[in-house]
Amino acid sequence: MSNQAAYITEPKGKPLQVKEAPMPKAGKGEVVIKNHAVAVNPVDWKIQDYGVILQKYPNVLGTDVAGEVHEVGEGVTHVKKGDRVLGHAFSLVSNDPAHGGFQLYTACNALVVSKIPSNMSYTSATVLPLAISTAAACLYKKEALALPLPSSNPSSTGKSVLVWGGSSSIGAIAIQLAVASGVKVVSIASKHNLAKIKELGASAAFDYKDPKVIDDIVAALQGTEFAGVCDCIGAVAAWAPVYQKLGGKYGSVLPGAEGLPEGIDGSSVFAPSVVLADKYIGDVVWAQWVPEALEKGTLKAVPEPIVVGKGLDAVQEGFEKQKKGVSFGKIVIEL
Repeated sequence: MSNQAAYITEPKGKPLQVKEAPMPKAGKGEVVIKNHAVAVNPVDWKIQDYGVILQKYPNVLGTDVAGEVHEVGEGVTHVKKGDRVLGHAFSLVSNDPAHGGFQLYTACNALVVSKIPSNMSYTSATVLPLAISTAAACLYKKEALALPLPSSNPSSTGKSVLVWGGSSSIGAIAIQLAVASGVKVVSIASKHNLAKIKELGASAAFDYKDPKVIDDIVAALQGTEFAGVCDCIGAVAAWAPVYQKLGGKYGSVLPGAEGLPEGIDGSSVFAPSVVLADKYIGDVVWAQWVPEALEKGTLKAVPEPIVVGKGLDAVQEGFEKQKKGVSFGKIVIEL
């Protein structure tokens, strides 16, 4: 038994190198996953091209994994060896290659590891982890939108939220989480994706290119307590007019968001905070809601996986395809 990884060897542009890697060990509160599928996110190619975030090289990127539990660390009781799971990998936090997703075996914080149903494929499961953590931070972090946490049987809160970018992977999960919190969701996306995001539970969905989109959003939110904007794509200028009409707070995936409306309260979010500074979120979203919702089928694995190849050599190709842009899909590599 041996491990291999697709290493990023230096900042700014050099292609990934696939080579032998140490076998990760499950520390206290960790799970080692034998990966069957991994997913690519925009942050991956941006780190490669711009040399941001990572503090040491060589390293292993990748945040979304799905596979079988290979080893369980001390204190972990909700999964066992052989279970089919998905997991959120944290090498961007730890700077430890053992925690990166683009390898055959990955060590994950156990709180962001969940069983998946027997009828869910690994390629579908791997679209979810980073999106779950990011959307949860945006919706529930006290400094962001501070919405009620989700449950399997939500009752209406009278609150509403605007999910900007509902056809992104984060937006698709944010819609489902907000609905599970008893919150009315209004969202925007490209015209050809509007029906899909309504299927996820959005009460209303509008084409972001429509010249009357702001007026339509405001009208759809009437009669609710507007919590604010969950900005899933970093588009402050686009949604700022909604704040000017309705107020509310914001949560954004864009670090250090610029051009924010004067006087607005809110925060940019960092996905791993849901098991770190904001663990109260992970304790409900990941430990309770995710496994229950997956088993019941109320958490849908969207957007659809776009499988670009098999094996770690295909990860670099995945970076290139993601860089060109993807509409309501997520780049996935089978292992």
